[in-house]
Formats: sequence, C-alpha cells, structure tokens
Amino acid sequence: MIIDFRLRPPLGGFLDTLMYSAGERRDGFTRIVGFEPSAAAQRQSMDLLLQEMDESGVDQGVVVGRLAGTLGSVSNANVARIVQDYPGRFIGAASIDPTNRVAACKTISEAVANGFKAINIEPGSYPIPMYADDRRLYPIYAHCEDLDVPVILMVGGTAGPDLSYSDPVRTDRVLTDFPRLKVVVVHGGWPWVTEILHIAFRRPNLYLSPDMYFSRMPGSEEYVKAADSFLADRMLYASSFPFCPVKDYKRWFETLPIRPENMEKVMGGNARRLLGL
Repeated sequence: MIIDFRLRPPLGGFLDTLMYSAGERRDGFTRIVGFEPSAAAQRQSMDLLLQEMDESGVDQGVVVGRLAGTLGSVSNANVARIVQDYPGRFIGAASIDPTNRVAACKTISEAVANGFKAINIEPGSYPIPMYADDRRLYPIYAHCEDLDVPVILMVGGTAGPDLSYSDPVRTDRVLTDFPRLKVVVVHGGWPWVTEILHIAFRRPNLYLSPDMYFSRMPGSEEYVKAADSFLADRMLYASSFPFCPVKDYKRWFETLPIRPENMEKVMGGNARRLLGL
C-alpha cells in the first residue's frame, strides 16, 4: 500500500487556501521543483485527482487540516467529511488553535476518538506566529504524547514570516523535551537539510517528510541518502499535491537510488506503522 503523506484535495475549505486560490503562484512552485502542474489542481477536479491516484497506484492520502492565517484554513469538520465521503482513500489529520490550551487539548481528544490519526501544528503560520518551542505549545505536545498520537510539524519551506521559524534547533528542543512524542517534520525541515538529518540521527522520535523538497532542490540528494540508510524506517513519502502532481511525482520518486526494501518502507510501510493502520 502506497500512502501519500501530504495530499490536499480540491474540495471544500482547501479551495479557499492559497494553494488553490493563487494558482499561478502554486504552478510556479511546481515548475521550480521540476514538474508540470497537475490538471487535477488546475481544474480543481476531484475526479481527475482520484484518476491520478489510481493510475499511479497511490492507495491513500493524508489530508491535513490547518489554521494558518494568510495561507488559509481548513476545518477538522471539512477534513472529516472528505474522509467520510471517500472511504478508504484518505486519512485525516486534525488541526488545533494553540492560543487556548484547554480547547486545543479537548479538540485533540475528540479528533482521536473520531478517527483522526495525527495532529497538525504549523507554529509559524498561525495568525500570530509562534516558534516550535513556544512554551504555549508544550501542554499541547504533552497531551499528544500522552495519547500516543503523532504530531505533524511544519517547520520547513515557507514555515513562517522569516527563516527563523524553521530553525531546527527549536525542533530539537521539542524532540528532547518530549522523547515519546512522534514528530513528523513536513517539508523536510528544508533548507536546513544537514541540520535536520543530524537531529534525526540523534532523535529516534523524529520522522521526515521532505515532500516537494525531495525533488531537485539544493540538498535533496542528502534526503535520498538518508532514506536508503539510517532513516529508512522514518522517512515518509509525500507529493505535497497540489504543488506536485500525484502521478508524475510518484513515477519520478521510484527512479531514486533507494533499495527496494527501503523504498517500500518510505512509500507506505513507515506511514502505516506510524499511524497505526
């Protein structure tokens, strides 16, 4: 089973986020990383997305809710509806409002009880940006650790108003303070590639999902080396659709110099184990 760990369908609240409302901006990113834009993204077609998934053999996609200020927000109810309407195709990750600790922890508990498999936290993209090690987030991390639910942490790529919001030292502090909390760093912590791989070497609770930054970006070859060596059990495959086309990205990814037994882990085995599927 192949699991795309970051896939945002052209439905509901996603259509109001920048990835769909600013199509030229999105398509520019797509071409920078070496692909032509997906027709499913440009036409905002769910049928074309499902066709891409079927033709490429991608069985499931992780759909991530978000509360992200200027980037746009997608409610947990919206994510739940997508998972419900397309049974077996999508896996839900819930978002939280970090400014209210009690409400955030309640949201997490309810989300887990209702079948969500992970909690998404995007510190630098909140309406009032935070750093990953902001102490307001610590009770929330602790609650996720107690519930044994993974946290998807966006601390790479365009993770905040400036580069400091993806500072890997702050992520390292979180991993150290919550050693039983499984943390997935999406966008692979890019551009801090060497630094985040060093942290992954030291911290067994860190998983990496470089998604679109796996492709032809400076440092991306180091992700490939890690996926075929010490990080083979903690690297996660993701297209970051609509920024990369599901079908073409998958075909390209399979050409990378990663041994078959490790490729199977990266493209699905690790995600199944992490999410308890």
